Amino acid sequence: MAKPPGTETLFFDGPVGRLQAILEQPADEEVKGCAVVCHPHPQHGGTMHNKVAHTLARAFVRSGFVTLRFNFRGTEQSDGAFDEGIGELDDALAAVDWMRTKYPGQALWLGGFSFGAAIAVKAAVETEVDGLISVAPAISRFATGLTTQPRCPWLIVQGDQDELVDVEETIAWVDDLEPGPELLIVVDGEHFFHGRLVELRDAVLEFVADSYLPV
Repeated sequence: MAKPPGTETLFFDGPVGRLQAILEQPADEEVKGCAVVCHPHPQHGGTMHNKVAHTLARAFVRSGFVTLRFNFRGTEQSDGAFDEGIGELDDALAAVDWMRTKYPGQALWLGGFSFGAAIAVKAAVETEVDGLISVAPAISRFATGLTTQPRCPWLIVQGDQDELVDVEETIAWVDDLEPGPELLIVVDGEHFFHGRLVELRDAVLEFVADSYLPV
C-alpha cells in the first residue's frame, strides 16, 4: 500500500531499545501542534496499524498536528518484551519526549485506544500535555490507583455495546473525577467501532477544534 504524502516510517530510542513508529505530517505547511497515539493491547493483536489507532492519528493530522504512532516494546519490530503496562508507560513517555525534542514549543496531545488509552491517561498524569483523547479506555485493568487526573482538555469516547470494556464501569469512574473529562457514549457502538470510524473521527476533530489552544 502506498504511503500518503508526508508519512515517514522510522525508529526512535526507547527505554529498552528501538521503537518502531510512523510519523505523519499535516498537509498544511503551518503545524498547529503534535500528537502521540498509543495502540491497543499487543498480546491481543494490537499494533500501531490498528484501525482505531489509525483513525485517531488521521484525525490529529487533519487537525494540523504532526502525529506519531509507535509500537510498544516487543510489538512487530520494536525491541524488548511486553511488560504488563509498566514498561509501556515508559515507552509512551519516551515517545512524548522524542516529539518534544523534535518539535519544541508545540502543543502536544496524547491519544490512545483500549490498553493504549489507559497508558495515555497515565502518561498524561506523569507529564503535562495539552490535550487527551481516550477511546474505550481499559482503566480498570491498566490504570488503577491514579492519585490525580490529567488536567488538560480530555475526551473519552466509548460505545454503549462495548464487549471488552464495560461502559457502566467507565461512567462510574468518570463520575468520581472532578472536574473530569467530556464523555461521549456512542449508541450501538462496540469496542472496535466497526462501521463507526467516521463518526469517531468526526468527534475527535470537533473536540480538538473546540479545545485547542496554541502554546
